[in-house]
Amino acid sequence: MALSSKVVDDLETLKAVSHPLRMQLLGALRRKGPATASELARELGESSGSTSYHLRQLERFGFVADDDEQPSGRERRWKSLYDLTTFPPALAGLDGGREYLDAVRRRQEENLREGLELWTEPRPGIGISDYALELDPDDLEALEQDIFAAVQRYADRKGSERVTLHVVTLPRPVGPDA
Repeated sequence: MALSSKVVDDLETLKAVSHPLRMQLLGALRRKGPATASELARELGESSGSTSYHLRQLERFGFVADDDEQPSGRERRWKSLYDLTTFPPALAGLDGGREYLDAVRRRQEENLREGLELWTEPRPGIGISDYALELDPDDLEALEQDIFAAVQRYADRKGSERVTLHVVTLPRPVGPDA
């Protein structure tokens, strides 16, 4: 199964999804599967009224919907419609876009820090690697596509270990003094 992606291509959608609680709700639905607003509220330490409101906002912008299975007529079960969200670089050029992209980046950094703090035991396949490469923009784009293709090959597996793969590409100066 191919990973599905919601491409954010306008400022209003970017504003909507960059809200910290909405990003947490979306992340929880993607990690753990469908849930009710009350279940998500307990997990995230929020009120069910707050999670309900923010889930409806995520629904309005096409990120979540009703789950196919609704075991109770009393509470609505939500599901994420996409496996990931893509933020094209052009969003930074929109009026206020940089601010909202920064909010998304900060949340991604928090997720990375939380994962590093939880990681206590070295195991095969679990760890950190870094590679220093000198690439042209076309090579960088090709590398990103190759990594995405590799992740796609594993997307359907249901193994015994749940992992988060962070891919961070950071610019570095090139040259003898770098």
